[in-house]
Amino acid sequence: MTELVAATDDAVATIVAGGGRAAVRITLEGAGAACVAVDPRDPALVYAGFRGRGVLRSRDGGATFEDANLPHGDVYSIAVGPLDGAVYAGCEPSMLFRSRDGEGWEELASLREIPSAPTWSFPPRPWTSHVRWIAPSPHDARRLLVGIELGGVMLSEDGGETWKDHRPGAQPDCHALAWHPRVEGRAYEAAGGGAAWSRDGGETWQGADEGRDRHYTWALAVDPGDPDRWYLSASPGPMQAHGSESAEAHLYRWEGEGPWERLAGGLPERFDSMPYALCAADGSLFAGLADGRLFRSDDGGDGWRELEIEGGPLGAVLALAPLAGSADRG
Repeated sequence: MTELVAATDDAVATIVAGGGRAAVRITLEGAGAACVAVDPRDPALVYAGFRGRGVLRSRDGGATFEDANLPHGDVYSIAVGPLDGAVYAGCEPSMLFRSRDGEGWEELASLREIPSAPTWSFPPRPWTSHVRWIAPSPHDARRLLVGIELGGVMLSEDGGETWKDHRPGAQPDCHALAWHPRVEGRAYEAAGGGAAWSRDGGETWQGADEGRDRHYTWALAVDPGDPDRWYLSASPGPMQAHGSESAEAHLYRWEGEGPWERLAGGLPERFDSMPYALCAADGSLFAGLADGRLFRSDDGGDGWRELEIEGGPLGAVLALAPLAGSADRG
């Protein structure tokens, strides 16, 4: 059995996946969670971010939540440092907050002083931007990546006190970031203009787009046992990915030096709903879709099955994170 927590467009959900089924428990229905994170050192600690409601914290694995007192309402990303337990919340407009105890927060205001900051702009609302993703390193508590939608990938080497501006080779329209849990220095990006990865701790990046005919990439997951294997969801563009018609999306796998391979076994010919979330846990790979469906692969993406939802339905699955002992952390 694999335990997950999901942020949906309507609620927070805890999921127990076993075989071809997923037992779902819905909490905070109607709250509209945008992101979710679990403390790797204490999986009972779950944090969820909301647009308009800040951050809520659970001390019991997602069963109940309390206000975490973030002094800002619109949260787009949240993360917990694997080494020190620091909690980071990314907001719109682009601001980054850090908490050492999950309830007292300080803004890391130097992020807004990066030279490129005046140019950051989110196309649907060009007067603003937001912190789309936060990735604390699992190897160095002071190394932190932040993705701005739309502005780029920023790197801090001192826990967010100071920042290096958009890194060479990274995509500016960042949607997701990840570190490899075992191999130090390896980092990965999914973005609106394609994908990229880094071998030097996020200092420099190189594009990884060969083999895909869809370059609007969104969800990202990494094989914890192989730094050269990672996964993406991709659509032809933002109108398809987020619009009312078919997303025309695929899942892809990269191995070694590439190219990308479209995954097909057990999957639809194309996804009409965007796979917004990918998550590796307990040796399996999970994909969560905008229409609330969940797919699972137990063989590295070669074969998939759709899970039967019990206790749902789920809303749009915007984020997935492993609970309890389920995380593949190396």
